[in-house]
Amino acid sequence: MPSRNHGRVQTNMIAEFFPQQQFSIYSELTLTIGGTDYTPDISVYPREPADYRHDEVTRAELPLVAVEILSPTQSHQGVVEKAELYLRHGVKSCWIVSPPLRTVTVLLPDGREEVFHRGAVTDPVVGLTADLSKVFS
Repeated sequence: MPSRNHGRVQTNMIAEFFPQQQFSIYSELTLTIGGTDYTPDISVYPREPADYRHDEVTRAELPLVAVEILSPTQSHQGVVEKAELYLRHGVKSCWIVSPPLRTVTVLLPDGREEVFHRGAVTDPVVGLTADLSKVFS
C-alpha cells in the first residue's frame, strides 16, 4: 500500500527522470510477465512517441529500468524478489528506493548491486540519472 512518503518520492523521482529526453517514463504501468501482472512504481523505456488513440492496460514489452519504492507495508525481501524476476526476464536494471534510509540500490542482471546514499545516481547500464537531494526533498 503506497504511503505519503512513497508518493512524494515517486513524484520527485519522475521529475528527475522527465528531462532526460532519451527515455519515456511511466508511473504504475502494469507489465505482464509469464501470464502474471506486476506493477513497478516507475517504468523507464527508450523514448517512444505518444499514442493517445491506442492505450494499453497492460504491457508485455518490458522496460529498460523498473523502479520499486518501498512502502511501510512491504518487505525488503519481497521487493528484491520482484526485482530479480524483472531482471531474469530482460529488464536492464532495477532501482529499489528506501525512503526511510534515503537510499537507492541499483540491482543488475549479473548479480552486482550499487548503493547510493547521496549525490547523483547514475544507472551503469542505461545512463539514467537522479539527484538524491531532489528525490528525497
